[in-house]
Amino acid sequence: MKPNILWYCTDAQRYDTIGRLGNKHIRTPHIDRLISRGVAFSKTYAQSTLCTPSRVSFLTGRYCASHHVYRNGSETFPPGEVLATRILSEAGYDCALVGKLHISSSEYGEKRYDDGYRVFRWSNMPYPGEAADHLNSYHEWLREEKKVEPLDVIPRYKMRDKGRSHPSQGDVVSKGLPDELQQSRWINEMAIRFVEESRDGPWLLSLNPYEPHSPYKPPKEYLDRYDPETMPPPLFNHEDLEHQLKFHEIQAQNVYARNPLSTKQPTTDAGPDSYGNSIDRLGRHDSEFNGRLVKCGYYATIEMIDSHFGDLLQALDDLGELENTIVVFHSDHGELLGDHGLVFKGARFFEGSVRVPLVFSWPGHIAEDCTSTGLTELIDIAPTLLEASGIEVPYFMQGKSLLPILRGDVDDKFHKDVVFSEFHDSCNYNEGSGPPTHSVMSFDGRYKMVTYRGYDFGELYDLKNDPEEFYDLWDSCTHKDLKLKVMHRHVSAIMSSISSGPRRSTRY
Repeated sequence: MKPNILWYCTDAQRYDTIGRLGNKHIRTPHIDRLISRGVAFSKTYAQSTLCTPSRVSFLTGRYCASHHVYRNGSETFPPGEVLATRILSEAGYDCALVGKLHISSSEYGEKRYDDGYRVFRWSNMPYPGEAADHLNSYHEWLREEKKVEPLDVIPRYKMRDKGRSHPSQGDVVSKGLPDELQQSRWINEMAIRFVEESRDGPWLLSLNPYEPHSPYKPPKEYLDRYDPETMPPPLFNHEDLEHQLKFHEIQAQNVYARNPLSTKQPTTDAGPDSYGNSIDRLGRHDSEFNGRLVKCGYYATIEMIDSHFGDLLQALDDLGELENTIVVFHSDHGELLGDHGLVFKGARFFEGSVRVPLVFSWPGHIAEDCTSTGLTELIDIAPTLLEASGIEVPYFMQGKSLLPILRGDVDDKFHKDVVFSEFHDSCNYNEGSGPPTHSVMSFDGRYKMVTYRGYDFGELYDLKNDPEEFYDLWDSCTHKDLKLKVMHRHVSAIMSSISSGPRRSTRY
């Protein structure tokens, strides 16, 4: 009997935001319980620090260099690329998506590309302001079932009309909608309705909330539980202010480091960036911001997601649907959150940005209360789910199944020699003035290297001796031999990310 699959992916949740995995300042009891009933992978890396390329990677089990989806806002999805959900659908799974898909441009409504979903409840973001608002199923639910007009209760994300001003969203951290109106509550309701439908075979639920993506607007009761005065500050040395100037041409939502140790209320910048887009972020020209307060809003949003996720698991358990269900919980990429004076995302590969949570649970079939410390990647999810469902993993998938670790058949301290992430003109916003950025990161569990095309600088960190990534060894005279050795491994990782193409069938 094939297992059901509950595939839950948050947006922009960094690796160090789970209580059971060491964060004493956040409350995630339901994710903690999921870990107690399964396996957590504590060193999982995203294949991109942006939504679309990362999501295509974990849905196809392939690196960006192979599927060629590098950008948010991509015009189309490449023909010939195959999503794992389509494979599962063809194998008899009844598949549903609720929330984001984001494998191509979402501004005017996301196109469908033989994705395998029979039920498609699309909501790219909870905020009004996109041209595709009329297609947002969450907004439809608010209007028709909750009798609430979205524009009356949710701040507009940004204006798209030419020639008009770009209003800000308000504070980056602020009180949001009541709990019962949040997008992740809608996701729960749609999920339960789908599961309760009559069917003969297994189901797959792909649930993709917008949170904890910025801005951080949880219900008041969650925000009130976090105090900036007791919150640890972001990882920051004052030397970061000078060091990050080196990267001022590199594409990112936040290029110039600010001092995150301020106690001032964070503000937003309503002015357009160099591409004419509204930033709607922390003030671009501020020299400092309250990083502790930003973390409070972020943590409160994650606690809300945890609560809603726990309610969903309980509802499914009450229906008797969890007995034979694989639950996988992860995020698409991380969040800088003030580390090194930087916020949000872009072509920077610090741990907070590129490392994410990943948890599997399947009681009675895989290990329980286990934390694997081997290097893993998001592209490993698709082949894992296929193998666990008794479906042959296609030759073109580049991910490596985690099932042997999940079943306890191999050492859980090793999975891969190196992990890889890339950024190729992935976002159309840049606080600086440089050309489109092309950069790649590789990490072998100790040494992390990042290279940037067209620049003579890069980054090299020794995370064994410098886990917070404060000391860049790229220009160190005493580390030249190490740099050459790591560069050789780095180039090999780049070559390994490229698809081998069609299989050879004859000698000639």
